[in-house]
Amino acid sequence: MYIIFLGAPGAGKGTQAANVAQKLGLVHIASGDLFRQAIERGNELGLKVKAYVETGMLVADEIAIQVILEPMSAPDCQNGVILDGFPRNLKQAEALDRALALQNKAIDWVVYIKVSEEELAKRLSGRWICRNCQTPYPSQSSPPRVQNRCDLCGGELYQRPDDTAETVRKRLMVYFTETAPLVDYYARMGKLLEVAGEGSVAEVGRRITAALRGRERIAG
Repeated sequence: MYIIFLGAPGAGKGTQAANVAQKLGLVHIASGDLFRQAIERGNELGLKVKAYVETGMLVADEIAIQVILEPMSAPDCQNGVILDGFPRNLKQAEALDRALALQNKAIDWVVYIKVSEEELAKRLSGRWICRNCQTPYPSQSSPPRVQNRCDLCGGELYQRPDDTAETVRKRLMVYFTETAPLVDYYARMGKLLEVAGEGSVAEVGRRITAALRGRERIAG
């Protein structure tokens, strides 16, 4: 089974994708994590990714496709994956479809978590991340118990370069220009499941579960 989680930066798709992957026994592949790992390795590919991420622009298609498709061929992904943050535009979606078709596979469902632009900007500009375990801490809805320290592991919290106010505005502009057309693309294919993304993590999670269970191919 292959499921894509689609939504703007700050929509909460990473958290929800991880939860659903655990429930369905699928591998969760998050493009953001793969890009950050590439940056940390500091090789030529990582330097290219870094240049895009720090300016709030989408990573170039040929680079993103290279980073994402490689882990999808791993043995533990044979039963399917949940893709989080990829594809981000039509060219990437078409490349993904072609790659899966070569293996007689296809995307089953696309979960679109819809959140207003105003709410997205509010969430992103106040988000802090643990350096150790990558747990996010939205300053408005879920601040840490101890300032600048992770509740789970005690790690230092920091704000990513792509979560500053100026970069947030650019990220949202890029998203609504380049990524939003994917909603129409998958809707035309009859694979789009649109879910309201405002509310608590648990509330949104229940909406996603209900949407997926409403489809005969994965009922139960």
